[in-house]
Parts: sequence; C-alpha cells; structure tokens
Amino acid sequence: MPPMTCALVEQVQTIPDPRRQCANLKHPLVDVMMLGFCGVLAGCEDFVEIATWGKLHEAFLRTFLELPQGIPSHDTLTRVFAVLPTATLQAVLLPWLQERREVPEEWIHVDGKTLRGTRCQSRKLKALHVVSAWAGQTGLTLGQVAVDAKSNEITAVPELLKLLDLHEKIVTLDAMGCQREIAQRIVEGGGDYILAVKDNQPTVHAEVQAAFAQAPAPPLRSSRRTTTFEKGHGRYEQRTVQVVPAREYLSAAPAALWAGVLSLVMVTRVVWEQATEGSSMEVRYFLSSLPPVARRLGSAIRGHWSIENGLHWVLDVVFREDARRLYDRTTAENVAFMNRLALSLLRGDPSKSSLKVKRKQAGWSTPYLAQLLGLHYK
Repeated sequence: MPPMTCALVEQVQTIPDPRRQCANLKHPLVDVMMLGFCGVLAGCEDFVEIATWGKLHEAFLRTFLELPQGIPSHDTLTRVFAVLPTATLQAVLLPWLQERREVPEEWIHVDGKTLRGTRCQSRKLKALHVVSAWAGQTGLTLGQVAVDAKSNEITAVPELLKLLDLHEKIVTLDAMGCQREIAQRIVEGGGDYILAVKDNQPTVHAEVQAAFAQAPAPPLRSSRRTTTFEKGHGRYEQRTVQVVPAREYLSAAPAALWAGVLSLVMVTRVVWEQATEGSSMEVRYFLSSLPPVARRLGSAIRGHWSIENGLHWVLDVVFREDARRLYDRTTAENVAFMNRLALSLLRGDPSKSSLKVKRKQAGWSTPYLAQLLGLHYK
C-alpha cells in the first residue's frame, strides 16, 4: 500500500477504464494517468520523455501509486490517452482543480486556439482547434471543447457553455461568438455577456456604429465614459470606453433578438510607439447584457486579453504546444487538457518564479511536485 495519497489520485481512481479488461492489462488506469500528468507538470513534451522521466523517478511515484508492473511504456501511454474520452477526464478533474485552487471570480473568457502540430497533410488532417474557457482573474481553466473538423467555433461554444456554471458570471467572447443563440444560452444560465460585434453581424454592427455617431458626448465625470492609460514595452496606450443604453439606440427588431441586451459599448484604443514615433487607432464595438457602466464593462473587455496572454501564449512558449506532433484527435484533446490543467496548477503556486521555472522545478524537485499535487502521508 503506498504511504501517500491525495485527492487527485482518489479522483482519477473513479474514472471508468475504457480498455478491454483482460489478462494482458498490466497497468492500472490510475498509474498511467498520474504518470502522464506528473510528466506534463515536470516539463516533458512527449510520451517518450514522460516514460523516461517516470523510470528516473520511480521511487517517488511508488509513494502514491501501486505500479505493479513498473513504469508504463510510452506505447502504453499513447494507447490509453487515445481511448480515454476527454469529456470524462474533464468531468472528474475540473472539480478537483477548483477545490485545489480557488473558486473562479466573475469573468469567464472564451476563445479558441489551433494546435498546429496536429495538422498532417499526408493524412489529410486539418489542425485541431480547441475552444477554451478561462477564468482570467484567477488563472484557472474551466473547460475545453474541440471543434469538429466540418464545423467551427459557433457550434463548439454552446457545447462548452453547457459545462460551465454561468450563474452571476460575465462571459466575454470575440466576434465569432457573437451569436443570438449563444447570448440566449448565457442569459438562461444566469450570467451576463459581452460580445464583440463585427461585420459577421452586419445589421447590428451598423446600428451600434450609428448609435455612437448620434449619441451626445457624456460629461467628463460620467459613469458612461472612462479613459485609462498604460505604459510598457516602449508603448503608450490610451483606452477610452463609452457606453450607451441599448434600448434607446437599437431598433425594435435587434433589441428583441438579442436576449437581455442593455448596453452598447465602444472602445477606442490609441497606441503611440516610442521606437517609431508613430501612432495607430483602433475602434471596437460590443453588445452586453450588463447595465451601461463604462468602468465595469471596460475592465471585463480588457480582461479578455488574459486568455491570449495568460493561456494561449504560455501554452505555446512554456508548454511548446504547437510544436508537438499529435495526429490522433482524442490524444491531442487529452494532452491539450492536461496542459491547461498543469498550467492552472502552476499558477496557483504562490512562489514568485516564472511559470517556465516552476515547471522545471517540478521535474527537478519531487518535494515541490508533491506539494503541487497535494500529496500527504496516510
């Protein structure tokens, strides 16, 4: 009996084993899954590296795993991750993650990322696209759904929203998610939405633009206008958020079609580049079910960028997700989820080291890895 245990091991033990049960089944599912996740946390980039890392740290792994036949091979890891449904994995591990970390705050950012290493021209495989939900205020993954090869994000987002607790949450989406059905689902779930509006919704886009052309400029000390300034990386940025009540400016048909819409939002972003001494301006428009309060809406819109900077960029740079060649769809989905789970766990560590250093430290130091997993002696 291993001397240590943790809630994660106990949760993984509840996952039904999708393999055919026979005499040749040498490795318990919990051993294979925990080895895979520990390897991801420890900085391994493929199943060969994970199996090698496991052999070098077998004594540590035996403190909380049975390992009756030793360390599973990379072939065993490959086979298991190819048959385990990602939805089952998420259903079991996301509650553990939220218990291990903190409850997500009110912002939920939804966006997609293409896993470029899953494209294979000779097999006529397009790159897998995964839509993720990210709690930007706490750095916590909330779920993911892969986009079907013959579909797009419009069909994947509703499936992802079904997995989420939307009560009293603010869901932000880019223009691809600006769909009436998505807005309806968020409102029915007890949440609020902020949807970017572009030319894929030409009627409402034109009306929102016209609304701000007609609306009088709000007073300087108004709740319907706010301006912020940021400086960094040789750039100066000014962001002005202006809001108007939707019911006063939208015509009856769009107002009725967009569930609970209360606000139209215009964000004007002006950037000055110190190196080139040049400037650029960008204007973006949004629909929201929140009341027309510029500061609150502007903060949530600005926070949406955390899914790019805090999730997608880190997955590319720290986890080298795009460089990994995975052609099996289920395997690619499972590895993508394990990456997001590991990233959320590393972000919960209060030490001041970078994520890259934390991940290397998890591979170098078994006490640190045990701390991340929440291992304790029986």
